Amino acid sequence: MTEQTEIHGVYGAPPREVAEAAAGATQFSPLVPGAERLEDLAEGALAGLTVLAPPGTVERRHVMALGLRALSPTGRLIIAAPKDKGGSRLKKELEAFGCAVNEDSRRHHRICTVRRPDAPVGLDAAIADGAPRFSEALGAWTQPGVFSWDRIDPGSALLAKTLTPLAGKGADFGAGIGVLAKAALASPKVESLLLIDSDRRAVEAARRNIDDPRATILWGDVRTAGIEPGSLDFVIMNPPFHDGGAEDKQLGQAFIRQAAGALRRSGTLWLVANRHLPYEKVLAEVFKLVTPRADTGGYKVFEARR
Repeated sequence: MTEQTEIHGVYGAPPREVAEAAAGATQFSPLVPGAERLEDLAEGALAGLTVLAPPGTVERRHVMALGLRALSPTGRLIIAAPKDKGGSRLKKELEAFGCAVNEDSRRHHRICTVRRPDAPVGLDAAIADGAPRFSEALGAWTQPGVFSWDRIDPGSALLAKTLTPLAGKGADFGAGIGVLAKAALASPKVESLLLIDSDRRAVEAARRNIDDPRATILWGDVRTAGIEPGSLDFVIMNPPFHDGGAEDKQLGQAFIRQAAGALRRSGTLWLVANRHLPYEKVLAEVFKLVTPRADTGGYKVFEARR
């Protein structure tokens, strides 16, 4: 990367038939463990960037602004989104930054292509709007785009309220900014807690929110984290059920199977999920005893023992 203007980037996983990234492009999405940080690029560092735009307005404008700032004078930004998930607003948002926009439509996506304007408008403000911040309401660090970034998720709140005091070695699968981890670490009998999340922004926030020597915080995919089988006394989780914006019930089921494999005999999983999600069958398959502990407000909590 010594010749910075030769760097081509990709953000997320744009469908190839919609907007194909350059061969060998560097990944910059915070949702891809190990990706580079778009925030760290110097002005003019990118020869091109292809983006699958996030659905949230603040997060999307933040990514647009970071991308435009990083483009070389001859660089090109290609940004795409489904029409019903921000695509219909891409052109207007880019024009607000001073861009001349070439817009196309393909496979239910809007695709906009721009070059960095000579005098961009409002980049710093958009970058600041989407940056990490301390939320007085949450009493924690957070960032737009992170799961439940501006409020306590009611499912997590229910699980935190329902948890009995934990003990031994544990993990928080899909830990987010650390809401459930704080509840777990309130027990002095917890020896260690591994927090894993695939969103770098959540991991960075959790590292600021969890000041406890028993906690280890990892940016990674729970499904491939390589936790030693049978090494944990407990797992807590509010598993994700969306992947790439689409509902994916198998994602939560995979988390449950990973938890079962990581737990020792008689180890415990505490799980909260939306009531409509079909987790009972897989819980019964991989745990000896499954006990409903709460069912309210559209959420259900289970305690499952190996």
